[in-house]
Amino acid sequence: MRFGVPLGLLHPDAWRDVAVAADELGFESVWLPEHLVFATDLSLAVYPGTDRPGISPRTPLFDAPAYLCWLAGLTSRIRLGTAVYLYALRHPFVSARAFATLDRVSGGRAVCGVGAGWYEGEWVAAGVDFAGRGARLDEAIEVTRRLWSEPVVAHTGRFYAFPEVAFEPKPVQERLPILAGGESEAALRRAAGLCDGWISMPHSLETIRPRLDRLAVLRDRHGATGDRPFSLTVHAYELAGPEEVPRWEALGVDRMIVRPWRRGRDAVAALETFAAGHLGS
Repeated sequence: MRFGVPLGLLHPDAWRDVAVAADELGFESVWLPEHLVFATDLSLAVYPGTDRPGISPRTPLFDAPAYLCWLAGLTSRIRLGTAVYLYALRHPFVSARAFATLDRVSGGRAVCGVGAGWYEGEWVAAGVDFAGRGARLDEAIEVTRRLWSEPVVAHTGRFYAFPEVAFEPKPVQERLPILAGGESEAALRRAAGLCDGWISMPHSLETIRPRLDRLAVLRDRHGATGDRPFSLTVHAYELAGPEEVPRWEALGVDRMIVRPWRRGRDAVAALETFAAGHLGS
């Protein structure tokens, strides 16, 4: 089992110290969430399944790949991922360049977690059609794979069209992993058919099973069960202890993003305790 750390659940002032500590303690990865902009009009910000806004316009936002590039220079081995990046809110040239750069400066440690997004307000503000975001993301992933692997690329599609271009440098990793986040049918289908893995929302052992079962069906339908590595990443914030880990492994989960702290100021100490119990640090 690999263990990741969700930096987005901490104040940004703590991200550097926590990332460096996680690297030194043997955690496998750190993860940043991402939004491009928050509108002050909250009428389009109600979080799905609730009656309340899911954002606060005063929340500080950062360019996640750029911030991870900085953390790459402060760390040596830990992987640097997004959970998740609104990939289709930009042209694939922009998104593909950001993650290729991160992979280069980190020596091949980038993980590209992507999602279609739930917050309509920022799509409206950016002038990008919210209703078509899923199909736009699918096409952007397909374009990106070509940019990262082919000497020259030309493309004509529903959302993007461009003449033959060169895209250099390529990522360090032969196949920089793209993981799909989200739990809708479309998100699970995207993970199964286009991506190298799936990132869940926060779950327990009991609540994760239906999603994993559905994902297995979709992967089988796409004929993707054995042709390439496929990772299952679960946000498991309330992990009871080491004895619970084998039960997650039995479900096929190979990465858990954990939050062993209760208060942000205790995060580094909590990571040390967690590493002693789970990582042998």
